[in-house]
Parts: sequence; C-alpha cells; structure tokens
Amino acid sequence: MDRLRKALDIARRERVRAAELNSEGATDPEPRRMLPRPTAIRYTQTMSFQPPPALLEANRVVDIGKSSPEAAAFRVLRTQVLQRMEEHHWQSLAIFSPSSEDGKTTTALNLAVSLANDERHTVLLVDFDLRRPMIASRLGLEPYKGGDDVLRGEARISHCLYHPESFDRLVILPARAAMEHSSEAISGQRGRDLVAELRSRYPDRLVLFDLPPLLGADDALAFAPLIECGLVVVSEGSTRREDLLRSMELLRKTPIIGTVLNRGKYVPSAYG
Repeated sequence: MDRLRKALDIARRERVRAAELNSEGATDPEPRRMLPRPTAIRYTQTMSFQPPPALLEANRVVDIGKSSPEAAAFRVLRTQVLQRMEEHHWQSLAIFSPSSEDGKTTTALNLAVSLANDERHTVLLVDFDLRRPMIASRLGLEPYKGGDDVLRGEARISHCLYHPESFDRLVILPARAAMEHSSEAISGQRGRDLVAELRSRYPDRLVLFDLPPLLGADDALAFAPLIECGLVVVSEGSTRREDLLRSMELLRKTPIIGTVLNRGKYVPSAYG
C-alpha cells in the first residue's frame, strides 16, 4: 500500500472514529502525559474583540462545546495532535496543504479553537499565509497591526496580538494584507526571531501556523525548518494523488504528525 493510500486511510479512520464517538456519546481519550494548567489569564496588552456568531457559522467555525459530529471530529483531532506533540515535547505546529481548496485555514481555525478548549494549554494561531491572509476576516477582525508589520520591522509582537472573546485561551496573530517577498520574510532573520519569541514566551502555549499551499509558492517549504512538526490537510475528491505525493516528498524532512481528510464521503450516516 503506497504512502498516499496509507495517509488517506488513516485520515478516514479518524473521521469514522469521531462519528462513532458522537453517536455513542463517548468522551474523547485524554492525552497520556498531563501538563500543568496555565495560570489565570489576564489580557493586558493583548487586544480583545468579539467575533460575530453569524460570521463564525458562515465560515464553518465549529462550536467545540456542542455534541455535533463536526465538534466531535475536532475533539478527536485535538486529542491525537496533543498526544503526538506531547510525546516529543513539541510546541509549534504548521498546517500544510497541497492546494488552496483543501480547507487548510478552516482546519487551522477549528483545531486552534479545539486545542484552546483544553484547559491545560493556551494557543496562539499565527496567519503566515502572507500571500492570501484569511484568519482575521474569518473572525470579523480588522487588525490595527499584524504579523506582516512585525516582519517589516514596523511593529512589536505584543502590539499585534488579539483575543477573540468567544474562545478562552486563544490568541490570534493576524496578517493585515498580502506581502511581497513573503517567503523571504517568514524564513529570514525577522521570521526566525518572531518564531523563537512566540515559542519561548509561555511554556504552556501551543503555536499553530497557517501557511500558503505547498504547491502554489515556496513559503511553506521555506518556513518548514523553523517549526517542529506539521499537519497535512487534503480534500477528498479535490486533492490530486500526485499533488499529495509531491507535497509529502517536499516535507520529507519535517515530522508530519497526521493527515486531515476534508469532505470525506465514506463515513457512517451519523456523521452526515
């Protein structure tokens, strides 16, 4: 069985498991290694905003506290991601996809929300898709400053962080606009310094990076050496076999902790 089929089979089994958990009312398994709970969070410099509920629903941001199949799927994904990251003491995770229509940003948002719902962690979601930044608009945020300003040397990180009030323990580092020479920016010295600061500021923080598609530009590949592990998002019926194989080959030096299959058809009826 080739690498592509293995990846898709694993992702499909994870979706089926999520559906079974939802239909049976079972709880998600806990990660093996328990981390200490973060201290009480007080946002001082971080700016807060309220995402409009209707916009969240329109952009398919899941209410992780509900008993819906989608929420169950992301709780299962959260548990699996935490288990694999904790096993290696990793803090930084990149969200990859072969192409622009695979659901990468939606997955990044929902995974960040789900991880932040675990009280042992705080989560920072960084929009490093500097060719087509979408995180801010998906949440109804109009940032005054963003990560692109940090990379230009025009702002400090502490002035570019935003907390969506609907989601405890989640902070966003958005990008305000597309950026020229983005691959050089995120993999250059300022990008390296930014990543180092984000990873070292809080010991309990998980840092997720939403990156441009692998096959559309060199940004994700140039940035990959700066993170500890990655998650690959594919779409059934859309992602081409050769594109996934090529993506996996490009990421051969990056630890990939899993594959997320979007728009899967062959799942139990309980999943919809």
